[in-house]
Amino acid sequence: MATSSRSFLRTTGVAVRLTLLATVVLGIAYPLAVWGVGQAAFHDQANGSIVMQDGKPVGSSLIGQSFDGGQADRWFQSRPSAAGEEGYDANASSGSNLGPTNPDLLKAIQERKAAVAKADGVAAADVPADAVTASGSGLDPDISPSYALEQVSRVASARGLSDAAVRKLVDAHTEARQLGVLGDPVVNVLELNLALAQLR
Repeated sequence: MATSSRSFLRTTGVAVRLTLLATVVLGIAYPLAVWGVGQAAFHDQANGSIVMQDGKPVGSSLIGQSFDGGQADRWFQSRPSAAGEEGYDANASSGSNLGPTNPDLLKAIQERKAAVAKADGVAAADVPADAVTASGSGLDPDISPSYALEQVSRVASARGLSDAAVRKLVDAHTEARQLGVLGDPVVNVLELNLALAQLR
């Protein structure tokens, strides 16, 4: 019986020490190491890639947002979003989960296409796909160069700028394919709109 008790106590002691060691290593040391590497090597990304203007945060370059404020025609617009009730909700990242033949999705796409075509003064057939479809996350911060260029005349007219000046801004903010071959060229809408605000 005494041997059994000593064995139990020894086993319990080993288990407690291993639990404490695992807690220190996996619950404290490892997270601190990951945090430290993130802060040292990837400071902006580790802190949400927050974009500041005049000392105030105006958004994240990694998360899409709506640009309106009652003057939507003065801004480049992001892709539609199905994230959350109002869209662009970073706490509710998701797509619509509607399949490509779902009648509700097809109706929404046709309505968006008509609205975008009217706003930008183009034919509905010329509206790019990313102007009418949400990304899988609902928070894509980028649009295609073709969608950005489609919006140039509307934005330039609303701001009293030349199309050439606004087009030059789009070209300057168009990011090429990664490593020259991965993905597609994109335009970060927040960064483009911030640069646009500096023009006028």
